[in-house]
Amino acid sequence: MYIQQSAKYLSVLSFCTLISSPLITQAEDSTPTATPYRPTVSNPATLSAPGWLEMELGWQTIHGGGDKWRSSLPFLAKLALTDDWGILVGNELAVRRTDFDDANYEGVGDTTLIVKHRISSGVEGTDWGIEAGYKLPTAKDTIGSGKGDFILNGIYSTDFSASHLDLNLGATRLGAIDDSEGRLQYNWAVSVSHNLNEKWGVFGELSGVYQHNASAQSQWMTGASYNYSSRIVFDAGLTVGLAAASQDWSIFSGVTVLLGNLW
Repeated sequence: MYIQQSAKYLSVLSFCTLISSPLITQAEDSTPTATPYRPTVSNPATLSAPGWLEMELGWQTIHGGGDKWRSSLPFLAKLALTDDWGILVGNELAVRRTDFDDANYEGVGDTTLIVKHRISSGVEGTDWGIEAGYKLPTAKDTIGSGKGDFILNGIYSTDFSASHLDLNLGATRLGAIDDSEGRLQYNWAVSVSHNLNEKWGVFGELSGVYQHNASAQSQWMTGASYNYSSRIVFDAGLTVGLAAASQDWSIFSGVTVLLGNLW
């Protein structure tokens, strides 16, 4: 069932990418380029090109942590309304998790709605950003928490040499907690990416989560990206948990596509 569901979503998205390819090819020499947020935990302060619909789709499988295994297809749609304001809609299109009793659960994930604001620093290549949003509990209780979460995230981004730095610090007001746990979950992430040439880049990220009376989590992520064109960017890599409560490891791959101009 999970494989059939995944194939269905991938077929639909592949079709959307194919029918949009003439738009991508036609505008290849114009200014807008794809602005990948994936696969890092941190986001950059910059937005995608205003008026252009941008799509991110990935595959990941996780071993350890809250589940024995968890595989999913993370999806994110991005639309910048102006240079400084944008909206993001994300989901896990298909999830298969195996708990430590070897029971399997399948379905779609929760849906996240985010409003993003870029704050210019006045220095070229350096910006601040803030994201605020809400996680809708669209997943079944066996997949998600069953409760909504409020999300707030602050961002600092800067370019240096052929590299880029993103610092994120945020807090989430959780809807579902144990009696002794704190309602707020704090998250942080530090990501550095470096362009090897016009096509290839590498990245590394250290991130973590803290919640009162809950085990802290931290992880290291590393990987590479490939600019197939100015509109299409592929990525792949792995994550290693650094704390006892973190996932053991995960592998991932994905693509960011600047689909077309809506206005």
